[in-house]
Amino acid sequence: MDAIQQHMFDSYRAARLGEAPPPEPGRHDWAVVRGIRDHRRFEAVIAGRPARGRLRAALRAVLRTRAARDGAPVDRPGTPDRPGTPDQPGTPDRPGTPDQPGTPDRCGA
Repeated sequence: MDAIQQHMFDSYRAARLGEAPPPEPGRHDWAVVRGIRDHRRFEAVIAGRPARGRLRAALRAVLRTRAARDGAPVDRPGTPDRPGTPDQPGTPDRPGTPDQPGTPDRCGA
C-alpha cells in the first residue's frame, strides 16, 4: 500500500468515525527537512564545529586535493589565497606591473 492509498483509507475511516481527516501526504515534508537541518546545526554548535558551510568547505578540500594530484592550478585569481584578478595591478598576467609589490628589482626602481 502506498502513501495515497493509506491516506484514502485513513480519510474514509475518519469520515465514518466523525473525526478530522489526516493531513495530505507530503504536506509537512519541508518542515521536516528544516527541522533536521536546524537539529544538525544545533549539534554542530554543541560539538564546537562550524554550524554553516561545512559541506562547501569539505567539497573545496576534496577539489583542491584532486587538483593538486592532477597537477592543475589549485587557486583561481581573486581567491583569498591569491588576491587580485588578471586585470588588476600586481598580477603576473599584466606586463610592467610587479608580481610582489615592494621589491625594487621588480618595480623598475
